[in-house]
Amino acid sequence: MSMKTTLRITLATATTFAALGFAAPQAAVADTPGRHFTVASQVSASTQSLVAANAQAAAAGATACGAGYTQIILAERLPSATARYATIYVYTNGQETGPRIYDKPTCAVLHNETGSAQYMGVRLKDNYTDTPDTQDFGTYNTYAGPVYQNKGWCGEVYSYMKKSGKVVVDHVRGVGACN
Repeated sequence: MSMKTTLRITLATATTFAALGFAAPQAAVADTPGRHFTVASQVSASTQSLVAANAQAAAAGATACGAGYTQIILAERLPSATARYATIYVYTNGQETGPRIYDKPTCAVLHNETGSAQYMGVRLKDNYTDTPDTQDFGTYNTYAGPVYQNKGWCGEVYSYMKKSGKVVVDHVRGVGACN
């Protein structure tokens, strides 16, 4: 069983236990805002409020990204705050991997908010033309990703979802606070 499958099973189990009123260890920790993640000071007010209102989902994304990816730099409901099918979360570990300030590793996870399996995907690219994009597309119940870039702070994240054969999310967004 792959690590991604194990993480999805663990997150799905935690969600099921939480829905039934039981506190699975992962859910109990994720319910504590700031326990697994922080919000970068440069993020928009909409990212701050979305993370504050959905701390458990933000913590689950940080867990999916793995050790060190605990600083949220983007959270956005897609296609909009009122017509929500998915939520994109982008994290960094805050470390610089090169000589420029935007040479920071990033990780992206696209959460499925529909309650059923959908064809969806996430693509992450950095700010360098010679680095290949990283992506994860398929039919998922909970999330697409995680995908990583070693120098992704000033890159882009692409989110995509089809529901009942219709494209409901097709969105590109800049990552990080760049000029």
